[in-house]
Amino acid sequence: MANTYDISPGQRLLTTFAVIIAMLMPILDQTIANVALPNMRTDLGANPETISWVLTAYIVASAIAIPITGWLADRVGRKRLFIWAVIIFTIASLLCAMAQNLETMVAFRIVQGVAGAFLVPLAQSVMFDINPPANHARAMSLFGAGVMIGPILGPVLGGWLTDNFNWRWVFLINLPIGILAVVMLLRFLPATAISKRRFDLLGFFLIALALGGLQMMLDRGEQLDWFASWEIWIECGLAISGLWMFCVHMFTSRNPIFDPHMFADRNFVTGLLFMAVTGVMLLAGLALLPPLLQNLFGYSVLQSGFLTAPRGVGTLVSMVLVGRLVGRIDARLLILSGMLLMAWSLWQMSGFSLDMDQRPIVLSGLVQGCALGFIFVPLNTLAFGTLAPKFRTTAASLMNLGRSIGGSIGISMVTVLLARNLQISHSDLTQHITQQTLPQVSPAILQGAPPLTDTALAMVDAEINRQALMIAYIDDFWLMMIISLCAIPLILLLRKSRKRGDDDAPPPAHMD
Repeated sequence: MANTYDISPGQRLLTTFAVIIAMLMPILDQTIANVALPNMRTDLGANPETISWVLTAYIVASAIAIPITGWLADRVGRKRLFIWAVIIFTIASLLCAMAQNLETMVAFRIVQGVAGAFLVPLAQSVMFDINPPANHARAMSLFGAGVMIGPILGPVLGGWLTDNFNWRWVFLINLPIGILAVVMLLRFLPATAISKRRFDLLGFFLIALALGGLQMMLDRGEQLDWFASWEIWIECGLAISGLWMFCVHMFTSRNPIFDPHMFADRNFVTGLLFMAVTGVMLLAGLALLPPLLQNLFGYSVLQSGFLTAPRGVGTLVSMVLVGRLVGRIDARLLILSGMLLMAWSLWQMSGFSLDMDQRPIVLSGLVQGCALGFIFVPLNTLAFGTLAPKFRTTAASLMNLGRSIGGSIGISMVTVLLARNLQISHSDLTQHITQQTLPQVSPAILQGAPPLTDTALAMVDAEINRQALMIAYIDDFWLMMIISLCAIPLILLLRKSRKRGDDDAPPPAHMD
């Protein structure tokens, strides 16, 4: 079978454009709906706890569906799966916009999550296959730009659509994009071979049990006070037991859902670990910064979105630069540079204060965006550089799953520590406020209220809460910096990629 990258430059360019816009839809939908939840709650007749299922349903469905991407692509053909996933995602988006109650919204979000789960790993494997090995780094820079910028752009776009139109446009915006992507994919996406391999039903059930339990635990833990709730204990037990049984099954079954030979590749396994750390840095950071800007600095949703935009600018610039440097400079040195830049940006964020202007926010975001570009592009190039092409779709799904799980764990971790450190800092600060020290409090805080009154005490308590919350955010930034530094030794496990020839391609089969 001829190599799939043996296509004209024009077809490659148009295929790349179609793949990128198709991939952006599910990436944006992971975050774009967050800012519209208050408006949805009113229209759908939900309460603050149940409306979170709009997000939870999408996340859990996506996590469960990702592992079967490789099998489905082999079974029905990657082109056919890609096109049908875009069609179903687009239709589900329309149905979400038309939902009249919470139950139908959650059902449509599940469908949307399942279809969206296939698009990102399929896009990554297509980007590898339509480009010759010499251009893989540049291909990953384009792919990475969408992956990294999508979560940053989502809240800004969602806030703008909700403020200027209504929350239903958060989903309706997918319609023209989806239609254009389907037309272009039908015309330009090359067909690939179909492989009739058996479906590992038991393996899928076990990994679905593990991922579903883990994502439910991480998503609902904060609401239910974590292990004070029996639900969280049950979900934790399902996640651990499901993962253990799946690992045993994978290495003992004749036809497992994941080929164990993939995990013998040191670069790929190390890349999975690094991708989980990248998920923590990307998604946990995005979970912290907008509430910080809105609650403590008083910025609006759109203003806070624009203040996080330099992160995306830094990512774009660095990915273009790194795409040209990979192959000339050892990719491991580029990853090291990215990790050091990440640690530096988080160190800058640990110096945030309540009286600062916008410059530290913009500068740290720009540095952090550059760091993500230096990590993502060479990491994917190394992780896939030593892996047989027949494993690419499955490996891409696992890499995206690793980033998603890392992000979920990171968000839960920083949220728990934020609440815990807020209480600790509040307690430490109140020890120094007494009836004797209250008159010494700055008049700017009291705002003209006479000292030693209930009003004055309430004003001081409000200021203590602000200061304690700022300290809690700073503690989270310190923790993320430590995590990024602790991940650096993983670079020692990576080795230079070796070039593969056409003999590594999968055996010929009939085309989809």
